[in-house]
This record gives sequence, structure tokens and C-alpha cells, in this order.
Amino acid sequence: MIPVAILLLVLLALMGAPLFAIILGAAALGFYTLGIEMSVLHIDIYQLSNSVVLMALPLFTFAGFLLSESKTADRMLRLSQAAFGWMPGGMAFVSLIACAFFTALTGGSGVTIVALGALLLPALVKGNYPEKFSLGLVTSSGSLGLLLVPSVPLLIYGIIAQQMSQQLDMPSVEIVDLYLAGLVPALLMVVLMYGYCVWATRGTEVPRQSFDFRELVDALWEARWELPLPLVVLGGIFSGFLVISEAAAVTALYVLVAEVFLYREISLRRLPGIMRDSMIMVGGILLILAVALAFTDYLVYAGVPEKLFTLIQTHVESKITFLILLNILLLLLGALLDIFAALVIMVPLILPVALRYGIDPVHLGIIFVANMQIGYITPPVGMNLFIASYRFKKKVTELFAATLPFMMVLPSETWPSPPITTLPLRLTERMVVPRYCSNGISLMYAQAYVGTVGTKFNVSRQVFVALLGADLVRRYTGR
Repeated sequence: MIPVAILLLVLLALMGAPLFAIILGAAALGFYTLGIEMSVLHIDIYQLSNSVVLMALPLFTFAGFLLSESKTADRMLRLSQAAFGWMPGGMAFVSLIACAFFTALTGGSGVTIVALGALLLPALVKGNYPEKFSLGLVTSSGSLGLLLVPSVPLLIYGIIAQQMSQQLDMPSVEIVDLYLAGLVPALLMVVLMYGYCVWATRGTEVPRQSFDFRELVDALWEARWELPLPLVVLGGIFSGFLVISEAAAVTALYVLVAEVFLYREISLRRLPGIMRDSMIMVGGILLILAVALAFTDYLVYAGVPEKLFTLIQTHVESKITFLILLNILLLLLGALLDIFAALVIMVPLILPVALRYGIDPVHLGIIFVANMQIGYITPPVGMNLFIASYRFKKKVTELFAATLPFMMVLPSETWPSPPITTLPLRLTERMVVPRYCSNGISLMYAQAYVGTVGTKFNVSRQVFVALLGADLVRRYTGR
């Protein structure tokens, strides 16, 4: 009976059954084989409602939909061109910056291709860039912002990791730490891509745009209501003044006021439709997340992570070797699975094994998303290839050939050691925390950051926090 059920699930998956139904069926079958009551599924699914950061997902998604429906893309492009168009390969750099930040704001790389592609591709071709190069650049740049605030994939990884921390011996993964750790890799990707663009067009007569200060001022003024948005989100989150859900609420309210009442580009009549479309997407993600938690519990009950670790350890002893193999595996999965499907299926399997190898869960999250964003431009299921094919009226094979050089550049950044991806956290530990502690705010702030910077909370750090606590007591008691 069980082999028949497994075969049925495989056939349903091949026939295109919804992902949540396949995952839920696999979880139910797994619990049945273990002799566990099916009622545990309801409990596991309900656990998702206990996530304190869950509210951020629909709010960030709604804000992204509002921005994508407005003329934000035009303003970001004009501002980027005015600020960076004078550089060598200026239009290429403008494309990278505009796409990265628009994806970060909207949360969708496919939206970036649709919104900015019609503007960037003609501008690049007009600027004497080869058409094949321009197609590859626009298609590849759409995913560069997935590591930047408010990245939905990082948020989803954080939710899954937080739920797993209740079952595994691991510290809770803070969403703030994930966003902070994604800054350096994201900037490095932009730099590497820009370097390749300059090198690839070295023999091409690409005209430079002269710097026009008045045009820059006009572009800044045109985008005056959107420019403060990253500062509000980043400043609120990284300062500790706002938690993720509060930052998401502020972001949604700010974007709503800016686009509806200040720019007046979205009418009140369109708001219900935008809300509906954004919540349909959120509903699908939440449904997949809920059943994924049930599947995760089955894996834990069955001891699958321990068995997988034992199997891998017999062949792989080095952490570096494991990381190399993990990157290869994720690149292959990125070519076959959607990023959300890959997260909910693979994180419960990989995270416990990675912890056994001493890999920080924050670093693992950056590796996951960085590899998955490359998967957006990798056949056979590279979503951005199909979106670009539809948008630019080109064959998918032609787009793959155009994006291949950029795809070869991006993986060079997905192999960083933990100190690189957690560099912002290290700086926070060394610079920010001591400054706050000297003002006597101390213990909670220090413990929140020092305990989650990507290393074990060892004896030296315990002594450090103990001294901070003693200082706090002294300041408040006068002793």
C-alpha cells in the first residue's frame, strides 16, 4: 500500500498537482508509516500562526505590488542614469543598480524584467551595447536584489529556520541578521557583474553620458517620496527601533500614502484589485509554508536529518568540502525548482546537517538565496528566462545563451566563507554594541547581537556580557 501511495504522489507531482498538496500528502504518508495520529498535522500547520514575523510577509508583498503598479521604475531608472551614467560602462551599471534596487523594493525579479526591461533594453541597444549582451544583462540583473531588504525569500527562510529552532538545538535565526548578512554579498554581486560588463564591452565604442548636475537634482526631486523608503526600512530595522513586522507596516503605509495620495499614480478604485492580487500570492506562500512545517516535523520524528548526516559524513569530513558540494547541489536545484519550493523542501533537510558541520544558519540562508537567484536564469525552469522571453519576444534558448556569461560570473560569489557573509554582523558586534553598552542600555542589546553573530556563545562572550550586565547594574543602582 505504501509503495502505491508513493507512486501516486510522484504521478500527481508529474501531472502538475499543487505543491502544497504534494508536500501535505508526503507528510501524511510519513506520519502514517510511523504510526502517528493524523491529528498532529493540524497542530503542525497551526504552528505557523505563532510566528511573530509572519505579518511582515503580506505587508511587504502589498508594498511591492503598489510600487510595481506605479511609475517607480521610471523614476529609479532616471535617477540611476543621472547619478552613474557618466561612468565607464555607465548604462550597464545603471541597469545593475536600477534592477537591484527595484527588485529589493518590489520583491519580485520577474516584475523588474517586465517593468524595467522595456526601458533598459532599448536604451542599452541605443547606447551601442550588443543586443545579445543587453538581453543577458537585463535578464540577469533582475534577481540581484533578492538579498536586500525586504527580501521575501530571506524572510521565508527565516520563518522556516525559526520554526525549526524549536525542535533543534540551535539559536533562533533573526530576520534582521539575515538582512544584515545579505548586504555584502549583494554589493559584491553588483561589483562583479559591473566588472564583467566593462570587460565584455572593452572593444565596443560605448558613448558616455556627461554628468549633468541639474538633471541629477531634477531626478532626485522627482523621486523625493520614494528615496526615504530604504532609509526608513533599514534605519528602523538595523537600529532596533522597529521589529520586522513593524517595519513592514510602516513600509506598506508609507508606500500607500506616497503612490496614492502624493504621486497620485494609483487610484482608490485600483486598490482593491492590487490588494487581491498581492494577497492571492501571499495566500499561496502561506499555504506552502504551513504544510512544509508539517513535513519538517515528520523529518525530525523519522530522524531523517541524522541519517542524512551520517551518510554524508562517511564520505565528506571537511566543512569546506561540504559547502562546495552544497553550492553545487543548490545550483542544480535552482535549475529545477522554484525558489519557494526549494526553500520549503530543502531547508528542513539541509539545515540540521549544516549545523552538524558547524555552519552558521545565517550564512546558510545567504548561500540558499544566492544560489536560488542564479536558478532564476538557469534552464530548464529558470523563471526569468520565460518572463524575458515573453517580454522581449525572444526564444528561451536565445536568452539562455545571452545570460550564460552572467550566470558564470554570479556563482563565483556564492562560495564565500562565513566571515564574509557575516561581516556586517561582525562589525555590529565590534563597533555598534560597545557604543550602546557604554551608554548603559547594554545587556539586552549586547546579548541580542553578540549571541547571534554567527558563532557559538563561548566563554569569552559570556564573560563579556556578564561584565556588561554588571556595568548596567552599577549604573542603575549607583554602586
